[in-house]
Amino acid sequence: MSLDVRLTLTLIFFLFLIAFILTHKKGRQIHVWKAVPIFYAVMYRTKFGLMWMNKVGRKYKRFLKYAGYVAIAVGFVGMILITFFLVKGVIPLIFEPDAPVGAGLVLPVKGSGVFEDVVFFVPIEFWIISIFIIALVHEYAHGVLSRTYDIKVKSSGFAFLGIIVPIIPAAFVEPEEKILKKRPVRQQLSVFAAGPMANIVLAVLCGLILVFALTPLSSKMIEANGVTITNFVEGDFPAKNAGMKVNEVIKEINGIKTPYLDNLSYELARVNPGNPIRLTTDKGTYKIKTVKNPENSSKAYLGIYLAQSSEIKSGVIDKYGSFFPNALIWLIQLFLFLFILNLGIGLFNLLPMGPLDGGRMLHITLLKYFKKEKAMKIFTNVSIFLLFVVLLTIFVPIIKNIISNIA
Repeated sequence: MSLDVRLTLTLIFFLFLIAFILTHKKGRQIHVWKAVPIFYAVMYRTKFGLMWMNKVGRKYKRFLKYAGYVAIAVGFVGMILITFFLVKGVIPLIFEPDAPVGAGLVLPVKGSGVFEDVVFFVPIEFWIISIFIIALVHEYAHGVLSRTYDIKVKSSGFAFLGIIVPIIPAAFVEPEEKILKKRPVRQQLSVFAAGPMANIVLAVLCGLILVFALTPLSSKMIEANGVTITNFVEGDFPAKNAGMKVNEVIKEINGIKTPYLDNLSYELARVNPGNPIRLTTDKGTYKIKTVKNPENSSKAYLGIYLAQSSEIKSGVIDKYGSFFPNALIWLIQLFLFLFILNLGIGLFNLLPMGPLDGGRMLHITLLKYFKKEKAMKIFTNVSIFLLFVVLLTIFVPIIKNIISNIA
């Protein structure tokens, strides 16, 4: 995709957001917290959206109440599933040296991904836009369910975490906590479950739009043309040693065409560590001897970061110009990241831990069935245990990677 098109569309998003903030001044309050001079957080409180939350919450009250009950059921099922898979994934990660990473952070930096030789990461502009949309949908869902049960929402707004310049955007709503705590458990559960449920629903919608609208449209204008090398893993690995360069597009492996990322991943999975392969790119052909994957010694490894490459079909530019096809690629990427991140963040928020929505659901449920002291003891122990599991999931692969590079 053209870099100019990508930057233009990203800039339009941020200009729209800035214009929105500047033109909505009613009830506006700005609070700034500075940890140290270059690290700070900004909360932009406003009354914007409260009328909309109130209108939707009242107009569709009956539907939203039933939707809230569904959200509670989905929330507890999701809570059990995410806890089970997180714990299940961390056990082999600790006790099996070659165990692959089961889960991890998705950040705008390169890190371990779903393919053995492919790193999944979100480009910074897509990451910021996606996080903002996810937070907006999540928090407004909390606000709408609050108003459904006549729980006052004091304010809504945006927040920014900054390191010199604003980097991570977020959205928030502030229900009246004193009123919320006095409501029946079912109503509180509905409000807490609404956010994760909204993210899961948005993920499904994004997936459906991708499958039934954007992908069929793109197939008429765009075609896959190989797999791009975006970077090299630090260390002594075969691809870089063979003289391959960043931005080369891999076309074939051992004479087999690999127009798609999964084609290349499948063919690499069939190769044993130590076996030679022949990679053909748009720049030439390389004979490379694979090595063992640092995270799974049974898998062949090249030490490269990869991304899908595509090009506009011949004749399309003459008919439509280059901006529209490139804008379509940008939109497809955005919806893909929205699908992945909404699903992941929605489920993660259901972890029965600390301040997360799942934690708040567990907390009020325990208080209903146990005395306060026992309920708090169970909640604290579960939160500490899951925090420990999350930290292990994040840091064990990093430690393993450092040790393998030293060795």
